[in-house]
Amino acid sequence: MHTGERIKEERERLGLSQADFAALADSTRKTLFNWESGAATPNATVLATWAAHGLDVLYVVTGQRSPSMPATDPAEQVLLDSYRRCGAQAKQNLIQTAALLSAGLGSSGSTTVAHTPASNAQNNVGKNAIQIGSVAGKARIKNR
Repeated sequence: MHTGERIKEERERLGLSQADFAALADSTRKTLFNWESGAATPNATVLATWAAHGLDVLYVVTGQRSPSMPATDPAEQVLLDSYRRCGAQAKQNLIQTAALLSAGLGSSGSTTVAHTPASNAQNNVGKNAIQIGSVAGKARIKNR
């Protein structure tokens, strides 16, 4: 697989159209087509711009995935892409939800998380009182 094919694969992995991907690099669809077909190669500035939007530059250049890049599992990529599109507060919510789900505290309603804050900097939201923000003090988990 040549560099152009890997550029196309990464663009598709990121869920971007040719027009949107070219626009990130302040380029045209025709230029992107030339890069994807292997007729031309993007410069370091273009690769850096795409990297800022999630492109695995190591993979594009060498064909080997960067260890810091996520697996190519489509479901994992959807989650990562959704996270990247969120604002700061929504990112905190996603991280908290993921932590609760991975700890087995799903949304079944049978488990609640109680928190004794060390300060008033904590916020509880929703009917399940999920903690948002940093955890200070002792947290306890109660099963009903």
